Amino acid sequence: MDISNNHSATTEHVFFFAVYQKLKTQKLYNVLLFLLSILVHPITYYFYQKRKQSQQYKQAFEQRWLYYEEKGLMAKWQSTFAEQELAKATFFHETVSEKQIQETASKLAQAKIQQSIEQELLKEGIEVLSYLEYFSEQLKNRKFLTFTFLPAALFYVVLLLYANPFLQFIIERILQSFIVIVGVATLVFTILYLSPFDPARNLLGVEATAEQIANFNRIHGLDQPYFSQLWNALSGLFTFDLGASFAGKEDITHSIANKFPITLEIAVLSLLMAIAIAIPVGIISAVRPNSYLDYTFMFIALIGLSIPSFWQGLIFILTFALKLQWLPATYNPQSWLSLIMPVIVLGTSITASIARMTRSSMLEVIHEDYIITAKAKGLDEFKVISKHAIRNAMIPIITVIGLLFGGMLGGASVTEKVFNISGIGSYIVDKQFIPDIPAILGGVVYIAITISIVNLFIDILYAFFDPRIRSKMKKS
Repeated sequence: MDISNNHSATTEHVFFFAVYQKLKTQKLYNVLLFLLSILVHPITYYFYQKRKQSQQYKQAFEQRWLYYEEKGLMAKWQSTFAEQELAKATFFHETVSEKQIQETASKLAQAKIQQSIEQELLKEGIEVLSYLEYFSEQLKNRKFLTFTFLPAALFYVVLLLYANPFLQFIIERILQSFIVIVGVATLVFTILYLSPFDPARNLLGVEATAEQIANFNRIHGLDQPYFSQLWNALSGLFTFDLGASFAGKEDITHSIANKFPITLEIAVLSLLMAIAIAIPVGIISAVRPNSYLDYTFMFIALIGLSIPSFWQGLIFILTFALKLQWLPATYNPQSWLSLIMPVIVLGTSITASIARMTRSSMLEVIHEDYIITAKAKGLDEFKVISKHAIRNAMIPIITVIGLLFGGMLGGASVTEKVFNISGIGSYIVDKQFIPDIPAILGGVVYIAITISIVNLFIDILYAFFDPRIRSKMKKS
């Protein structure tokens, strides 16, 4: 198969060529695509060298070179460069021999002739492509695509995925999330590794012998070097094999699978409650600024931001559980009523934050020229707010919601302790003073994974709400 031959337009397929041209401008993607197609490069490079050594380009180049010499251009340019070199040496008071000046002038003249000839041959369609340019040109060749599809299957899959700007956007966010998760895991492990707490001493007690402590460290791999322990921890995280905890020998994956859902459930319900209350309140406050409703809503929001969650939880228990006896004081998996107080306590500050951000964002939008114009044309105020203002005000609100949700997962431990909820937050708190490294690492990382998924969803919502982002994605 001679892949070096030119093909007519009927046999060309420019889809993969166009995507490859777009991605190869970025160094990271260029290296990735090269590695994914590594199996086809030897044969492609062979044909490239075969074409590069063709006589057509050599003969054309030599003929132009002789033409420039016969016309006396070589001598003329060499003389010009020699005068320039001499003038430069005189200006800087340098001592340069005539031989050095002539050698430098000769090199400059030859370089100029070579550049001129290459430009002329390029205009005439006679050129020597670099290997990467030659390889990208072969992606137009259907024969080349057919014979290389199997050995470079991953290469073509990446090109197919990245052909769609939305898929490219999602894939890049997933890769970024993966890097963040690895970074979080490494940071948490390093902090625990450097922690002054000794797991063996804390679990075995102060009366443990040196032999017992050494045996504990050997069993749990704590006697290994830092990088060996880090590798074992990271490999266990991404294979969902977290091993057993130091305390109780419980299976960590099973423990997290039992404890994480209740934390996630409370966080999601709190967030839904916050969105359902805060966004309408923020919109009303923005539409009627400095009114009685605005002052009332924002005052309540300020109180919600100021109340400590543990104090609010205790007041709720004293009032609604002990005094009024409307709700259970602690969490019971069999009773949905036991979720009401934790959800409200966890969602109070979130509701206040979203309400204030909604008001601020809406106030900024409703004073834009296009909103004023829409009102001036006689459009109903409700339609102007619902169809134009809210959609454009949602970007900063969505950002705040994503950030607050991450804070809810990380800060749920206080609420869980108050209401005796056996969730992932209280699980991490209980393990951190040992420190039970595998258990803590597993809990923190899987919270990070959840937050990364939420942030990915929020990034997708950006494109949904803002057409400018969709347009920028397509252009990029």
